[in-house]
Amino acid sequence: MKRVVSISLGTSKRDKTAHTNIGGVDFEIRRIGTDGDKRGFASLVRQYDGTVDCIGVGGTDAYLYAGQRRYAFKETLRLMQGAHLTPWVDGSGLKDTLERETIRLLDASGAVPLRDMRVLLVSAVDRFGMAGALSERASSVVYGDLIYGLGLPIPIHRWTTVQRLARLALPIVTRLPIEWIYPTGARQEVNTPRFTRWFEEADVIAGDWHLIRRYMPSRLDGKIIITQSSRQAEATMLKDRGVAKLVTTTPEIGGEAFATNVMEAALVALLERAPDELTPQDYLGTLRKLGWGPSVRCLQSDHAFTLESQPLQGRPTA
Repeated sequence: MKRVVSISLGTSKRDKTAHTNIGGVDFEIRRIGTDGDKRGFASLVRQYDGTVDCIGVGGTDAYLYAGQRRYAFKETLRLMQGAHLTPWVDGSGLKDTLERETIRLLDASGAVPLRDMRVLLVSAVDRFGMAGALSERASSVVYGDLIYGLGLPIPIHRWTTVQRLARLALPIVTRLPIEWIYPTGARQEVNTPRFTRWFEEADVIAGDWHLIRRYMPSRLDGKIIITQSSRQAEATMLKDRGVAKLVTTTPEIGGEAFATNVMEAALVALLERAPDELTPQDYLGTLRKLGWGPSVRCLQSDHAFTLESQPLQGRPTA
């Protein structure tokens, strides 16, 4: 059996352990939140180093991207210094492959006809695959990096503009404390509606779940949410707010979707190769062999199905 653990700066309320089979291999997948405790995070990294097949980094990013340039979060790399024996990933590999593929599948299948829809992507620099795919397929996109990342009510309408601004800002942003940029610990559970105009104007709200949850308004009638993971309680909350569809980019295990860092860690463990050796083509080929695709829940009718990346078809899951 292979073992994967995700160590997160996020809330411990989302902790869970699941057993599953991936590609004929049995897995134990565990998620541990540290409630924003950085010392506790670093201690867990040392504890699990050499005892699991891969570590996922949650509640923060290790890297952000602007075009082909990669910028490292200095504080995240310091927190991971205790990992000497076990490979670790932050989900970047799946953000560039699975999330990009998700957008293509949703549009091509008609599950979410993006060419007819207005999209709010709450943050593009940490979901670069999704951002690039949306720029090619959606009717219009508001990139919320300045709005929800820096608190400036300035929408960005072009993906090329996001990349230009990112090249200027990321060398500075990645030197700041993690919690200045991203909600950690109990802050992930707090909903403080802000800049709700862009939520209200959008047909589709996409991006990091914790940013969506933090700033979304009380009503989201008829909206479609595309995000990386969700728990059943969160799906119920979105249903109560009027959300029509919830799309999660990672496959469900035990009825819930794990985050991208967890599933990328599982793929690294399955392939038994160092993360730096894996290319987007390696990830995409493996995803297609496994039949991994986005899960789509029609919240107001309690129907759900999965879009498989190859072949393109729906498979009832509930």
